Amino acid sequence: MGSETASGTSAPDPKHAVRATRSAGRKMRSLLLDAASRLFKERGLSGTSISDIAAAADAFPSQITYYFRTKEALFVEAASRDMLYLARATEQAALKAHTPREYTRALAETVTATDTVAFFAEALTLTRRRQDLAPLVERTIERLHSEGARAYAGQVERHGWRSLRAPEESSRRFWAIAIGVIVEGFAMGRGAEEMCRELLRALGEQATSTPAADTTRLRLVSDHSTSTDGETSS
Repeated sequence: MGSETASGTSAPDPKHAVRATRSAGRKMRSLLLDAASRLFKERGLSGTSISDIAAAADAFPSQITYYFRTKEALFVEAASRDMLYLARATEQAALKAHTPREYTRALAETVTATDTVAFFAEALTLTRRRQDLAPLVERTIERLHSEGARAYAGQVERHGWRSLRAPEESSRRFWAIAIGVIVEGFAMGRGAEEMCRELLRALGEQATSTPAADTTRLRLVSDHSTSTDGETSS
């Protein structure tokens, strides 16, 4: 309950006021990131001003500098957020796969269908000149790797596939190849389908449908049957 003022009315709960302020702040940051993402993708960093972003978000330029300090910091955060959203969408698309090949195709089709990876690659390049922005990119990449490994390991266990590599290695390899193929594709003016084909070719097989345990079990059954029938050679 709120405390009473001198006039006898209840004053707002200070904790509630803080929560409301934080909620409003998160909403404003989200609106600014949404607007910035769209404009940066359309016009690039140099072609987009802080005033443009503020107008698109129905905000004041001072709110951008309050929440993000600089346009470059906003660019990197917008690109990093979009990349994590894409990773989540990729994971959701791959959940529908029933074979390793379908799984890899779902990943490739999803990441090549948008310009998000190219947007993030620009943020990577920007941090070379702005090392103060590198920690955000590093955290984003680590989340891509860890969440990708978790999702892939879950699919392998769920379907009983035999992975050709450890989940962590598979996740890191996927994103490294995907970023390279897509950046090259955008530079060469390639379409999504062509980039998808190239990505699938570069990735190759990631797993097989027959788990390693099945091979072991079949061999043991075969050995046991041979021994029981007395047909083994000494």
